[in-house]
Amino acid sequence: MGRDAPTFTPVRDGDALADVQVALGDRAFAMLGPAGPVRETDAVDAIPEASWRGALPVLLGAGLGHALGRVLSSADGPVAVVDKERDLLALTGVLDRLPEESRRRVLTVEETDAAEALKALTRWQMAHGGGRFLPIVNPAYLRIDRSHYGILRERLAASATTDFWGRAVRPRFATPSPRVLLLTSKYFLMGEVESACKRLGLDHRLVVLENDEIASEDFVERLLAQVLDFGPDCCLTLNHMGVDVEGVLMDLLGRLQLPLASWFVDNPALIIHLYARCVSPWAAIFAWDEDNVAPLREAGFLHVFHLPLGTDPQRFKPGKDAAAPAAWKADISFVGNSMVHKVGARLRKARFPRELLLPFKTVSRAFMDSDRRSVRDFLREDFPEVFKAYEALPDNEGRLAYETSVTWQATRLYRNGCVRTLLPLRPLIVGDDGWLGEFRGHAGQYRYLDTLNYYGELPRFYGHSAINFNCTSKQMKGAVNQRVFDVPAAGAFVLTDWRPQMERLFEPEEMACYRSTEEALPMARHYLSHPAERTRIAAAARKRVLACHTWEHRLTELLARMRETYGTPPPPSSARPSGLP
Repeated sequence: MGRDAPTFTPVRDGDALADVQVALGDRAFAMLGPAGPVRETDAVDAIPEASWRGALPVLLGAGLGHALGRVLSSADGPVAVVDKERDLLALTGVLDRLPEESRRRVLTVEETDAAEALKALTRWQMAHGGGRFLPIVNPAYLRIDRSHYGILRERLAASATTDFWGRAVRPRFATPSPRVLLLTSKYFLMGEVESACKRLGLDHRLVVLENDEIASEDFVERLLAQVLDFGPDCCLTLNHMGVDVEGVLMDLLGRLQLPLASWFVDNPALIIHLYARCVSPWAAIFAWDEDNVAPLREAGFLHVFHLPLGTDPQRFKPGKDAAAPAAWKADISFVGNSMVHKVGARLRKARFPRELLLPFKTVSRAFMDSDRRSVRDFLREDFPEVFKAYEALPDNEGRLAYETSVTWQATRLYRNGCVRTLLPLRPLIVGDDGWLGEFRGHAGQYRYLDTLNYYGELPRFYGHSAINFNCTSKQMKGAVNQRVFDVPAAGAFVLTDWRPQMERLFEPEEMACYRSTEEALPMARHYLSHPAERTRIAAAARKRVLACHTWEHRLTELLARMRETYGTPPPPSSARPSGLP
């Protein structure tokens, strides 16, 4: 049979609550009785002063508030109150009457299950540096429910004698199948990573956050809850999402000895400036562009690996929902952002000084033509006066904004030039309305469609173009973008600009590449007039993509690297996958 639920009756002295009478089955007792408030405060006053230092007080039972007041005055930091007697809390109003400053210090744990209450307390302990628990029992609560409050007192007292971080740290990658904690936001590629986890049969959990939640107490609490409940072997994020500039997350993961894999699917040079204080041996960086590996190591990151993009062959596959609007059919199409609005918005927000704005277009065009990968190095070597103005910007955020602006403008100019050469073929341009301004005065020389949804429309769209034209962003000058994998997976033909790293990913007969803007038009004309050649190349590219370049291949490679770096014990050499050619 279950325990009888207690009932609580107020005992008043005029309008003031003087005591509470507890009825429990055939028993009844007063919470304070003749002793009055000292019945609660004696347990607090008996604690030696030295015991408060560095401790996390946990009051088992809010009672009538006398013990809680004493605890708050005796402790310098946060305090936890464990009290599942909600009727009693409503009757006394102890927590509701706390001053706001004190209320912010108090964690209330109302779980009715002792194990869940312990988990909540452990998460709170982790969030506050892993200090030792200092359990304080309100004596009336042992009479209300000894099985609940008594076991909590014993467990908390036992944990106070052991090292918290020693208990929290455990071997990573000690089992054949790793457990992965995904730190995710609205960034779309995390959906692909999660799907790959499912197809590989990997245990995984998600901690979802908004940008303004980074390093917030709520985010840390939710992260710690998953660490405690799930026991991951590593965390995985994209573009350092969830990593705060101040280094709170990396410090926490370091103390937990829980490694983080951060996969940069954008240029890390446009992000990593902000994270100079987050270099940690517990962070492994994966860069889609191999050119970024050396700079990241020079920045102090110990574990840096090359990991290209990939595709989802379940989404991008031949004949997927073949029916499509007639407007999608084209000899040659280009899908991409014009960058017009993005560049304009960045410049308006940044308000750069004249020394940077006046040469901006010249600098951006020169960076477009340059082989240099880093905007910073490019400015220092080729535009020393502009570099001085760039260095004079007040903070890293300003310098990062200028590098991003130059990169985006260079991409805008490059894309415009590439697509412009195709105008004799009347290309179909799919993207934002900035393209309409870019080709003002060229009516009748191109067709235009508004942006298509990546998930719902692009997988069907690619198969309706004889040639899917691709020109790579200037944020990576050696790597390939995702379209090089998505289009072949969909069974379609792609004509792309050549990039050095392509030779590691595809054989020559698997790709059609132009090496200069001037080559784009004659190559497009060639492939339009040779459909059998298009079909052969598209089939060979798709075979390669399915064999080597899916998200499952990438995730398998990433986790193998994490196991090699952080595994306990080290894995056998035969465990290494062959995801990349």
